Amino acid sequence: MRGVRPLLVPAAIHACAGVVALACLASVLWNGLEDRPVALAFGALVTLGELTRRAGAEDREAAPLGAAGALAYALLGEDAGQPTHHGVAQTVTVVLAASLAGGVPHIARGGGPLPDQMARRVLTVAFAAVCFQPLSGQGTFRDWCGPAHALLLLALLALTALCDALLAAAPAHARTGWPFGPLLREELRGMAGITSAVCATGAVMALAVAVAGLWALPVFSVPLLLTQLSYRRYAAVRATYRQTIASLARATEIAGCTPPGHARRVAELGVAVGRELGLSGPELTVLEYAALMHDIGQLSLVDPVPAGATAGLPVAEQRRIALLGGAVVRQTGVDAAVAVVVERQADPCAEQPVAARIVRAVNAYEEKARDAGPTGALTALEELRLTTAGDYDPEVVESLARVLSRGRPGLSDRVRAG
Repeated sequence: MRGVRPLLVPAAIHACAGVVALACLASVLWNGLEDRPVALAFGALVTLGELTRRAGAEDREAAPLGAAGALAYALLGEDAGQPTHHGVAQTVTVVLAASLAGGVPHIARGGGPLPDQMARRVLTVAFAAVCFQPLSGQGTFRDWCGPAHALLLLALLALTALCDALLAAAPAHARTGWPFGPLLREELRGMAGITSAVCATGAVMALAVAVAGLWALPVFSVPLLLTQLSYRRYAAVRATYRQTIASLARATEIAGCTPPGHARRVAELGVAVGRELGLSGPELTVLEYAALMHDIGQLSLVDPVPAGATAGLPVAEQRRIALLGGAVVRQTGVDAAVAVVVERQADPCAEQPVAARIVRAVNAYEEKARDAGPTGALTALEELRLTTAGDYDPEVVESLARVLSRGRPGLSDRVRAG
């Protein structure tokens, strides 16, 4: 049952999106297509957005132009001063059909929109359309002009963004068991970037088409395409930056100072513990980089530490190695916050930043558990718990235990009992 429960929330979201999509398609097939030029124009825009989707992207707004076009169509009430009549069902059907059409080339190459992304697109567009289209069709907003209409669209987009954040955080919480609140906050914080640009562009598109007609679509699509190009370059730079840090982290393995894969395992487990403790995206990035480079100070040692196990060294020696590592990190040009975590990982627990406490506890766990056999994980956790008075943060150790219990079903009951 433990393996089934994490699938219930994503499956429910997919099922809900499927029911909405089928109901909308049936309605359009029964009633026909209204305002065909408008439907074709917005369908083409969403298709173009999907065709320019970032290949392999799994993060938020992989296809910003398609998302903006979908939101604009959901919030469109007029075309060059003439009321539109496409309604909720047609909005969802056109957006879904265009998204699938634009995703075909990506799917053929083994990529394309993920089921979660497609379900979120259907449900968020349906939510925005339900909030706007029925009232617009009744002429409720006909006398709303200028700032009032713009503020209305922005308010609806804010609600839609909140709906999208909930749809993103809920499956992540179900699959990983990480706290829902921090996941939702991270999604909302992430919307300050390209998501806000998508929402603003969607609102401007809807307003512009209402006044100038469909010719406004290509004009307002260009800025978002340029933004997407810049974002791709930024993502490429970040990927190169991370690869550089990973290469520096492997230097200790190549030199024989640490076992193969040690830094990567500490980083992966450390980030999981950080999420369990509610750290945000930027804090998790600093934590990951610091965990990858936490042993780099060993490169300065004349006599290597056996198996790179620094947790058993005297405190003074641990601090010396940590300070050497921080100095090396500063010379590489990496963020100074990463160097602070590296050089303070051996400080007294009460004086450490949270990221340093996590790196210290996870590194000690990994060193104690890796060669201890089947019961190594439980034994290592018990050792950490027995020394939490001054060496390791009890909250970090308990968060580590929860992460391990979810990742290793056979260990779950014994970890809780301990």
